[in-house]
Amino acid sequence: MRLNRTATLLAALLLVSCSAAPAVTAAPEAASSWDHGWARGAVFYEVFVRSFADSNGDGIGDLQGLISRLDYLNDGDPKTTADLGVDALWLMPVFDSPSYHGYDTVDYEKIEPDYGTGADFERLLAEAHKRGIRIIVDFVMNHSSSKHPWFVEASSGAASPRRSWYEWRGNDPGWKQPWGSGSTWHRNPRDGAFYYGIFWSGMPDLNFRTPAVREEMKRLAGHWLAKGVDGFRLDATRHLVANGPGEGQNNQPETHAYLKEFAGHVRSAAPRAVLVGENWTETPVIATYFGDTAAVPGGDELPMNFNFPLAEAIVQGLTSGDAAGIAGKLAEMAEVYPAGVDDAPFLTNHDQTRLATQLDNDPARLRAAAAILLTLPGSPFLYYGEEIGLQNGPGGADEFKRTPMPWHASPGGGFSTGKPWHDFAPGRETANVAAQARNRASLHSHYRALIRARKGSAALRLGNLELLTADDRSAPVLAYLRQSGKDRVLVVHNVTGAAAVAGPFKIQGKKATALFTTPGTAAPARGRDGWTVKLPAGASGVWKIK
Repeated sequence: MRLNRTATLLAALLLVSCSAAPAVTAAPEAASSWDHGWARGAVFYEVFVRSFADSNGDGIGDLQGLISRLDYLNDGDPKTTADLGVDALWLMPVFDSPSYHGYDTVDYEKIEPDYGTGADFERLLAEAHKRGIRIIVDFVMNHSSSKHPWFVEASSGAASPRRSWYEWRGNDPGWKQPWGSGSTWHRNPRDGAFYYGIFWSGMPDLNFRTPAVREEMKRLAGHWLAKGVDGFRLDATRHLVANGPGEGQNNQPETHAYLKEFAGHVRSAAPRAVLVGENWTETPVIATYFGDTAAVPGGDELPMNFNFPLAEAIVQGLTSGDAAGIAGKLAEMAEVYPAGVDDAPFLTNHDQTRLATQLDNDPARLRAAAAILLTLPGSPFLYYGEEIGLQNGPGGADEFKRTPMPWHASPGGGFSTGKPWHDFAPGRETANVAAQARNRASLHSHYRALIRARKGSAALRLGNLELLTADDRSAPVLAYLRQSGKDRVLVVHNVTGAAAVAGPFKIQGKKATALFTTPGTAAPARGRDGWTVKLPAGASGVWKIK
């Protein structure tokens, strides 16, 4: 049994917070620590620009369209309640690419023409920062496009000056993708040699053993930091260096070494910039990507990492109606995550079947998922449309996970005056912003209320987590105590489809003040044995305990 374990998932050292996004200036030498006060506890929102809002009627979302919808995300006025209230945006790839998704870059210094111009991007930064919204961009440095001028030059022959920017062999060693059966070595038709690309032939991996590659990636990061971006989501970080087949393509020492080098460069240029790593693996391995927290508070490698195992545990727990798996994952994190790091929890992202589809579009479970995510430690990430219950498209291809955002139920959905680049997902008659924004009982209103409750509580934003649910037996309720200084908050979630009783919890205090409750949830009762809470099916409650 693992009870009353305090998960130090947020910093013990609270850095200075600021509400406006300052201009980035280069520092002459590496900063000794990150300055991530703004990011700790902040709510991030993942945007696929192509699918968010189209400004010119060509059916493709663009930067001007995103600018026009910034007030939906955060209007910059804390007194208003109509906006969602997010603090930062993660933009999926916005650099020049031949593909709809953008993960095969052909120019790291040019904005994708479908989305607009460099001037449009600078205006987006200015308008977002005016509202207190930070922006991080997808930086795909594991690989380039096979159409990138670097690779075109490198593939011309062994004498090419950029040959060493990629990895080459005279024959195919037969390595397979560590997650599947696809080959990772591909024949170059120009000279018959084989080059390494862990994802596919159109995305050759860059060779981080080559100093020029290492320096170029740092230079490119500095280029965008100087323009005012607030950090990077780093794609496929655990695959940067491969030393052999199978697991030799994951989590290599040279990968960690370069990430520390890259992070040091970013810290030097912009200590307030965040780095979020995509390391889709198990909790103990993810823990290693934070690096050394003694050398640099928050970690000298990647100060934030997406928490894939916790996301899977939340969805599975809500599907099965058992909170033990979620509790077990939180307990495991408490054991293996370094002290003082900033977790990056989420529910689903652009590579996964959408949450509403996974949870059978069940309103109670969708509300419970949102409540769990937004009451956890760290900096939670929402996937665009999650707040309105956007379903997956009718297929398994990635495009069906990235369909246009439905702003209302009209033929163009408020997304475009032209034909959208892709069909809308089913269910947009009710899963659209207009249908939910003014409905206090909607999922959208539920998200807005949770985000505001989080912002109004130091314990929810910045506090540690004391687990109150056992992970060694079935449990209908996930419960934990969040605490920052004297601010203590009791959080309970019923993950089942039936009423449940949580507690008794031996928590010092005489008064419980509601910060957020699902309708029908009664206040906790304080008895001789502690606090007890009665919860309707799928309900959540958050109370400040004094």
